[in-house]
Amino acid sequence: MTKTIISRYDVAEHLRTTEEMAAYLDACIEEADGDAAFIAKALGDIARARGMSQIARDTGLSRESLYRSLDGEHIPSFDTILKVTKALGIHLHADPA
Repeated sequence: MTKTIISRYDVAEHLRTTEEMAAYLDACIEEADGDAAFIAKALGDIARARGMSQIARDTGLSRESLYRSLDGEHIPSFDTILKVTKALGIHLHADPA
C-alpha cells in the first residue's frame, strides 16, 4: 500500500500576476458577505504572494503588524487596507449593487 502525501494548499503560491491577485480579491469580496476579516485574509494572501517584507517597506508598516492585521482574525483599519492595496498595485472601486 502506498502512502498518500497531502500538503496544505496555500493560495499565495498560485497568485503570480497583478491581474490574478485582483481577480482573487474581487472573488473574495463577492463571497465575503460583509465579513471584513475574510477580506483582510485575502489581502494577506496577496501580500504574502508579493512578499510581505516588500509590502511592509512600501506601506511604512512593520511586517509583524501586517501579518497580524491581515491574518483573518483581526479587522485592519481602512487606512491599512488602502496602504496595502496601493502597495500591491490594486485599485478598489465601487459598482452599483
